[in-house]
Amino acid sequence: MKESSSKENILRKIRQGLSNPSPVPFPRSEGNNSVFQPASEEMEVHFAKEFTHLLGKFAFCMSEDDLANQLHGLIKLRNWKNIYCVESQLMSLVSTAAPFPINQSNLADCDASITSCEYLIARTGSIVMSSAQQSGRTVSVYAPIHICIAYTDQLVYDIKEGLQLLKEKYADNIPSMITFATGPSRTADIEKSLVVGVHGPKESYVFLLDRPEPVK
Repeated sequence: MKESSSKENILRKIRQGLSNPSPVPFPRSEGNNSVFQPASEEMEVHFAKEFTHLLGKFAFCMSEDDLANQLHGLIKLRNWKNIYCVESQLMSLVSTAAPFPINQSNLADCDASITSCEYLIARTGSIVMSSAQQSGRTVSVYAPIHICIAYTDQLVYDIKEGLQLLKEKYADNIPSMITFATGPSRTADIEKSLVVGVHGPKESYVFLLDRPEPVK
């Protein structure tokens, strides 16, 4: 079958472009330096501003007791009866905060899910998670409300730093899924109207815990 003249023209231009590539307009612009300026304030503050600007809800906790008290207050305020959490390192904190047994078996019926994260990105207000975490792929996106418990030493400024730390952490065993959750799920595909909670949690919380300095 003979190709159309327009298709032939396009293919000819592609072949010419591949055989005679155009020089880079600004050859000295390439490099490893970030195009974003370093934060002028503490990363905790920077992350909180970006995350809340994206409709996320943020709480800073001075200690594990403070975290448990704030989480307990939220559960009571929202009248939640079913909290899902399967991460062993969080169970003692969550169990202290919740006035009922923690759900570890049925994600579908929960009011909210609680997970940890890999890192927090201050510049974009993003939560970095991976399939290598104990919660796996589904917990942070399937529940109607996602609560992330993170520590201050998990904060990095930019995405590049987060990816580099993931590469160093997992070496040749990179997780099959790495996700950057930036606020609640949202879409504007329907008549350009912003709708929250269509493809994932409609509410997103971060409880940031200040990890104490090790005793020397």
